[in-house]
Amino acid sequence: MKFKKFGQKGQVLSENKIYKGPIFDLVKQVIKTPDDLTVERDLIKHGPAVNILALTPDHRIILNEEYRTGVNREVIALPAGLTDPNESDEEAVRRELREETGYQAQEVKMMTYVTSSDGFTNEMVGLALVKFDPSNQGERHFDADEYVTNHLVPFEEALQLVKDGKIFSAHSVASILYFNNFERDF
Repeated sequence: MKFKKFGQKGQVLSENKIYKGPIFDLVKQVIKTPDDLTVERDLIKHGPAVNILALTPDHRIILNEEYRTGVNREVIALPAGLTDPNESDEEAVRRELREETGYQAQEVKMMTYVTSSDGFTNEMVGLALVKFDPSNQGERHFDADEYVTNHLVPFEEALQLVKDGKIFSAHSVASILYFNNFERDF
């Protein structure tokens, strides 16, 4: 087998907290790797999150327009959010979809999990596929510091937005392409 060390963990020899914030912590770690190297690394500790490809019976999906600090502009992306403590991924998907769009998930399937940038953060994002009824929309409930505009677009249009570089959120790109390649019969 080619990948003999796949999944082997390093041994954290020490960890010092540099910063504690509301969404992430920054720590400095000394680690003994599976290759028997001792390395010092900075790590952004970040809780789990979900990214939601919500699909109507006629294959339209929800795309959000939302301001994102990291790129300092409005972006186009799938609904997403942090998983609350003691909340399952499916519960987070249902809650986030309801909060950001007002829609209720009828069926939830976790497609796969991705990391954001595993060289410096432990954030793990569950990519979810949801069926929902677009005629049944309730109120949205945003966090105090967010505002999201929702759009229902044909899936093929979203795929073209990825191709054109207008959807560039890694989680959204991964969800859309994963669905296109592996889940089209959902």
